Amino acid sequence: MSGSDFWSRRRAAVAEEASAEQAFLDAEHAAQAEAELAEQDDETLLASLKLSQPEELESAEQVRHFLTHALPQRLKTRALRRLWRLNPTLANLDGLLEYGEDYTDSATVIENLQTAYQVGKGMLAHLEQLAAEAEADEVEENQVEDEPTLVEDEPEPQLAEIEVAVAAAPLPPEPQDDFVPAPRARRMTFTFQEQRTG
Repeated sequence: MSGSDFWSRRRAAVAEEASAEQAFLDAEHAAQAEAELAEQDDETLLASLKLSQPEELESAEQVRHFLTHALPQRLKTRALRRLWRLNPTLANLDGLLEYGEDYTDSATVIENLQTAYQVGKGMLAHLEQLAAEAEADEVEENQVEDEPTLVEDEPEPQLAEIEVAVAAAPLPPEPQDDFVPAPRARRMTFTFQEQRTG
């Protein structure tokens, strides 16, 4: 291993450390500038740079010029949304895009909606509550069945009431003289003749 190889690697490592440190300082400076810009309101920033509102941009060139300025991300996002509407290919959807619909349920969500679902447990707590309620209902039913029921004894019918009931009962029909019994089933008989072969 020669000395030139060591020093070339050493110089490359020092240069890499210097570039990494410079990149870190640049990122820190950019973050600080972004924070300062974020503290100002949009109208003040646009007036100081003599720019119009992002929603008033009329062409893609104006959007490109708008994005070259040092602006907070919220203004750049508004400009990109305007660019999306300016481009007829992006603005006029044909309705055949599966991702063109709003699949969020924000329009149908009830205010203060609560769910029994718990992450990692599913609907376990809800099912346990339903099982406890069913068990309580079953215990109540068993208690009701076990309680003796008081049945009032019905008074025994008197002899006069029995005679009146027998007298009011309809009489059985009398047998008719022209009654014809059903015909008896006949049995069929078969006879077989032997055939002589000669």
